[in-house]
Amino acid sequence: MNEFGTMQSGLAKVVGGGDLSREEAREVMNLIMEGGATPAQIGGLLAALRFKGETVQEIAGFAEAMRSKAAGVGAQTAGLLDTCGTGGSGIQKFNISTASAVIASSASVRIAKHGNRSASSKAGSADVLEALGVNIHLNGEQAKRCLDEIGLCFLFAQVYHPSMKHAAGPRKELGMRTVFNLLGPLTNPAGADRQLLGLYDPRMTETIAKVLRELGLVRALVVSSGEGLDEISLSSPTRVSELKDGEVRTFEIRAEDLGLTGCSLEEIYGGDAVRNAQLIREILNGRQGPARDIVLANAGACIYLAGYADSMKEGVVIAAEAVDSGRAASKLEQLIQTTGALSYVS
Repeated sequence: MNEFGTMQSGLAKVVGGGDLSREEAREVMNLIMEGGATPAQIGGLLAALRFKGETVQEIAGFAEAMRSKAAGVGAQTAGLLDTCGTGGSGIQKFNISTASAVIASSASVRIAKHGNRSASSKAGSADVLEALGVNIHLNGEQAKRCLDEIGLCFLFAQVYHPSMKHAAGPRKELGMRTVFNLLGPLTNPAGADRQLLGLYDPRMTETIAKVLRELGLVRALVVSSGEGLDEISLSSPTRVSELKDGEVRTFEIRAEDLGLTGCSLEEIYGGDAVRNAQLIREILNGRQGPARDIVLANAGACIYLAGYADSMKEGVVIAAEAVDSGRAASKLEQLIQTTGALSYVS
């Protein structure tokens, strides 16, 4: 079947309410990434999938195709962790997962943080790291050197996923969440085998945890709070789907389960990249309060996933010590200095 026919048949199947097999999904996404699908076909497929509801095998097939087209890093994947989430909550929070990555890294967790510029908030992870002074434009070789030297690197999605450009127009014109909002966090270019993945939709945590299992991850926590926050929340119960030992189990956690105090959403609001960068620096330098606590909750989960704590609650204690000792602030400075030096190395 020619490329046009493959796209047409895939689109017809989904519009008719059918599910693509993993192989079919992989073939369709390959065509999109290679420029072999028209904007109308891409838009029609994304809209039909959204209204049908994407299956585990469809999402896994799409993610596999995107991973195959991504620029690689060549890092050791075992024990490597990502904190990339979907965004899209519409809540103007500061960059919690970015701050959590820095703190967890200072507690010995190897982290390859995948991220992008803002799509729905005032500042994405790329924006805030740039405001902090980090060089976000490292290629795969430079990112690997950064990870090897300091145990932390940032992978700017625009550098590693150039094939995404073919879907950019239809996504923008549709103006709604599509499967691509889910795929970003599933396509870490370094192949991290552990992940704390925040979702905007609590109903999908178990589905995405199963996708991560299909993609070969060893451990993961897929989290979404009652108010749609794509983080572990302190203002409402957080739904958690945990992948461990090949099994997925789903449960709820609250602030008190982590040894923390609840807060309101307003207390973790952020602003633009400059404001969020300032807030992150204040937290790393010892600022107390809800903003610190929610970062500790998520950093603690990373430490737990990496096997340095027996529970998320214990991970929170370790994360707090990493901040209070000054190691977290030092880790940020290491990232700034190392990425700056690597920008002059080809």
